[in-house]
Amino acid sequence: MLASYYVHNTHMETGMTNGFAADVLICGAGAAGLTLAIELARRGVSFRLIEKTSKPFPGSRGKGIQPRTQEILEDLGILDKVVAAGGLYPPLREYRDNGSYSEKGTVERAGPTPAEPYHIPLMIPQFITERIMRERLAELGHRVEFGCQLVGLEQDGNGVTARLAGPDGERTVRARYLLGADGGRSFVRGALGIDFPGKTVGVRAIVADVVLSGLDREAWHQFNAGDMERMAAICPLAGTDLFQIQAPVPLAGECDLSADGLGRMIGERTGRSDIQVHSVSWASAYAMNARLADRYRVGRVFLVGDAAHIHPPTGGQGLNTSVQDAYNLGWKLAAVLGGAQDHLLDTYEEERRPVAEAVLGLSTRLLDAQKEGGMPRGREVHQLDIGYPGSLLSQGAAERSGGLRAGSRAPDAPVAGAAGQPSRLFRLFQGPHWTLLVHEAAREPIASRPRLRVHHVGLQGDVIDAGGHVRDAYDLARGECVLIRPDGYIGAIFDADQTAELEAYLVRMGIVCLEEERK
Repeated sequence: MLASYYVHNTHMETGMTNGFAADVLICGAGAAGLTLAIELARRGVSFRLIEKTSKPFPGSRGKGIQPRTQEILEDLGILDKVVAAGGLYPPLREYRDNGSYSEKGTVERAGPTPAEPYHIPLMIPQFITERIMRERLAELGHRVEFGCQLVGLEQDGNGVTARLAGPDGERTVRARYLLGADGGRSFVRGALGIDFPGKTVGVRAIVADVVLSGLDREAWHQFNAGDMERMAAICPLAGTDLFQIQAPVPLAGECDLSADGLGRMIGERTGRSDIQVHSVSWASAYAMNARLADRYRVGRVFLVGDAAHIHPPTGGQGLNTSVQDAYNLGWKLAAVLGGAQDHLLDTYEEERRPVAEAVLGLSTRLLDAQKEGGMPRGREVHQLDIGYPGSLLSQGAAERSGGLRAGSRAPDAPVAGAAGQPSRLFRLFQGPHWTLLVHEAAREPIASRPRLRVHHVGLQGDVIDAGGHVRDAYDLARGECVLIRPDGYIGAIFDADQTAELEAYLVRMGIVCLEEERK
């Protein structure tokens, strides 16, 4: 049942259009909420982004950016800034009781390929990632409203009435949709009455960003691997002068997160007196959970990111899964606001909830491995193999004998323009539009339009596959067309002669209106 909260001394927000303060109200300005805001901003959708805290999150909790998320950040226009501000994961240095140690890589260092240009996870503290996202949002003319908290909501068939509390009191606003990106203790999820089943995995830990001396910054230092009572991991945070301390702690009792308290714990667990903690910039003690919301949507309200799923931190999956949730939902919401059929929004849960379920299993398995002293991180954490082959949006060419299918991630490939300049498919895909790649077709299947860009691949086309990389990645027959969704997945594969089927698909996506189709 939807919760209805009565708030005294409220007033209806002024400056509204047709009774709505904005098309979308986003609650929570973490990585998921910021990704949603950027996606809506670059599509011209009106929104408000509120955050109950008075200032940005100061910690490093989600410090890993996986290769698939790097592709998303490139599309959002911030990958270069993220790479410049962060760095690579250092080797893991495991200390023995006698003070000696061994080193091994924390991630597989596979090289890039034409189809997968990013293969190495990046390390960057979450507070820097979110700062870069806010800067991008500012470039698009928007900002976060800090110190503004959702305290109640109601919805009807036309929109959502939200009650907000801030420094200037309480007020009521209307929006067509409300997005709950407000974390693991989500107010939105609670107000909707959505169950959050799962389990506490039996591990409590501290994480702290500190200034310390006595350790070099060339390694991720790990002591007492596999001993859940004595283990401590101390990692230099790329792009800062800080170290992140991670350590399991007893399930009950207070944790001293001061510099002195953390220093004593490090001394006890390492047997060293030269490691000195000088200051703490952020610290938290938390019980690890694996939980998944029963539903992602109730009417006009959606859950995104940690509000919908929470994971153990092993494998660096949480922030990445949250960003990809937002990337999936943002374009669909904009499309429905622009005239697409409402059922498009149902595919958000259909596509993303199974991904979160799989990630929960992966994170838990990696945690179990870490308890035994191992820390395997291979391709399974890169999220490049995520796809939506069973989605209602994945259509066409089911009889293809090889190559990609509808629902697969759309690969990159180096290409050249007809004038000879080098380019990449990802450069053609970049932006809020759909992309249709037409492979050596004798006829024009459909013309470009505001939300659709059409490129012809072939010797007589505007895209030249001189190195054969498009051929290798897509395995297209002459006359086949691949429709790439705004989030970089293949929506449909058609033959150029299947114009009616292609246009019907575009109508469902809101790219072609019915009146335009009848012309």
